Amino acid sequence: MDAVFQQVPGVLSVTSGYTGGDRPNPTYKEVCTGATGHFEAVLVRYDPAKVSYQDLLEVYWKHIDPTDPGGQFYDRGPQYTTAIFYINAQQKELAEESRQALAESGIFENPIVTLILPAQEFYPAETYHQNYSGKNAASFEAFHVASGSEPFLEKIWQKHRDFIFFPKSRKR
Repeated sequence: MDAVFQQVPGVLSVTSGYTGGDRPNPTYKEVCTGATGHFEAVLVRYDPAKVSYQDLLEVYWKHIDPTDPGGQFYDRGPQYTTAIFYINAQQKELAEESRQALAESGIFENPIVTLILPAQEFYPAETYHQNYSGKNAASFEAFHVASGSEPFLEKIWQKHRDFIFFPKSRKR
């Protein structure tokens, strides 16, 4: 997701890391075991004058499989379960509203299982994980193609490009 959010105008920084678990300062190797309780996550800092939280949620939903409880595409295990971490009541409400709209839309055949959780301590990943797609473009692209995520997402969203994630609230 770091590569996706880095391309969004108004996003100031994207930091890869871990959150949600009970081990302080986990390493990638520890998180990969699935035993720490941490999720692999990204911390997105953005300029709300240029991009809204709702816009970021829409980007997120359109780049994941929200119906897969076992991970994402090639990435398997609880550390790859999709989740949105909110920092206040407004973010929680908007995340829940967008998830509900998506669940009621019928776009996906299976239930939406993406979690919406309160933000916890965020631990930045090791330096080699930061901007991984930029530092390792060839291997990242090969993994991305092999994962099958792009054709899956294109098939899902090609018929629903104008889907409204926030029918109850005004954007921004």
